[in-house]
Amino acid sequence: MSVVVRFRLRPECEDLGGPFYASDLAAGADLRAALEEPLTLAPGGRAAVPTGLTLQIPPGYEAQVRARSGLALKKGLALANGVGTIDADYRGEVGVIVVNLGSEPVTILRGERIAQLVVAPVVRVAFERVPELDGTARGGGGFGSTGTA
Repeated sequence: MSVVVRFRLRPECEDLGGPFYASDLAAGADLRAALEEPLTLAPGGRAAVPTGLTLQIPPGYEAQVRARSGLALKKGLALANGVGTIDADYRGEVGVIVVNLGSEPVTILRGERIAQLVVAPVVRVAFERVPELDGTARGGGGFGSTGTA
């Protein structure tokens, strides 16, 4: 199944290109940092990294901005908001909110692959308030209540 997502790049970001899949079976398309100069994040530091990219996501879909596992493991770079959601009606520039969870400063360079973008269908639900919910074997147990092995 193929879904078309239209995009634009700021004129000064033409050299970066649009989102791209790094392998044939990749679920996420890589996004590049559209920085004018290198950005260094101290341990615990965070910043919004521009991508120079605006998207036109079709109705019924969302785009999820996700961390790149290699940056998380090797540099401690994660997304401060976990997974970012881009709604179909948003037309602003895509930014990636990164945080340095490592113990050393991390420098991000222009053109570096900073995050990945996954486009997924959205199910809109009708919320119905009720006096009681159906019971389950688990009930209200959470945070490890089902065990660790």
